[in-house]
Amino acid sequence: MNDTSAEISSQPTVWHRALAHTDEARRALTAPGERVLVLGCGTSWFVAQSIAELRESAGLGETDAVCASEYVPRRRYDRIIAITRSGTSTEVLEALRQAPTGTRRVAITAVPGMPVDALTDERLLLDFADETSVVQTRFPTTVLVAARAAYGADLSTLLADGAAALTAPLPADPATIEHLVFLGTGWTVGLAHEAALKVREAAQAYSESYPAMDFRHGPVAVAGPRSLVFSFGAVPADLDEVARSAGATTYRDERDPLAQLVLAQRFAIALAAHRGLDPDHPRLLTRSVVLTDAA
Repeated sequence: MNDTSAEISSQPTVWHRALAHTDEARRALTAPGERVLVLGCGTSWFVAQSIAELRESAGLGETDAVCASEYVPRRRYDRIIAITRSGTSTEVLEALRQAPTGTRRVAITAVPGMPVDALTDERLLLDFADETSVVQTRFPTTVLVAARAAYGADLSTLLADGAAALTAPLPADPATIEHLVFLGTGWTVGLAHEAALKVREAAQAYSESYPAMDFRHGPVAVAGPRSLVFSFGAVPADLDEVARSAGATTYRDERDPLAQLVLAQRFAIALAAHRGLDPDHPRLLTRSVVLTDAA
């Protein structure tokens, strides 16, 4: 078993540990009535999108999500929440440096003693969810478990669903799939983007992601007999028929959306194996993006 597969398999156990940190997550992430920005890069940006939707839909206040490299301090925020597994991502650090005086800065990270600590007022440390792999799996899902618990979500089936996703049949035979489309609604749009990224990172495969109903507005034209259309959460069922009319394979289940993401991660690893690729050493990627002035 490669490191990435081992870290995928550890997720239900790690999620259970995250639930013990609910009070800490609540103090860092709820901030009722505050105007909040959540930012990150890559996987962390997609997690930020999910957290923004979860917080705002919980009635806690206006919440935006921005890719850290695109942050411009034009809008006023009471609090900026920066997600960075390593605590070293250059664009995240630069965004925090630009935050106006008086903005409370919070980091969600897996590693203590990193540069992000000097730029923040508060830290939610999930070091038990850290991972050696370049390709993130358990850290982002653990962040979302902590956030969902903090916002009062019903997680009663989460651990059992996560365990079931580790042994469930894959959505399709990787040998038959060349193109993947992931669809979500609400907070699961971020999960769809993250699943598509995992396929690109681990398997160097063609993958897309969209808010579910936007699939009809052009993307369906690319779907065909070697496409897999994977739905997260409450995606309208009639979209399956739209995808099947293009010859695509469709997949959905009733598990918690984070458990569905575990299944998508497993499929990405299986597709990498089919293509003869090592997901522990993805092409052109490193565990943290640290830019130099020359870069």
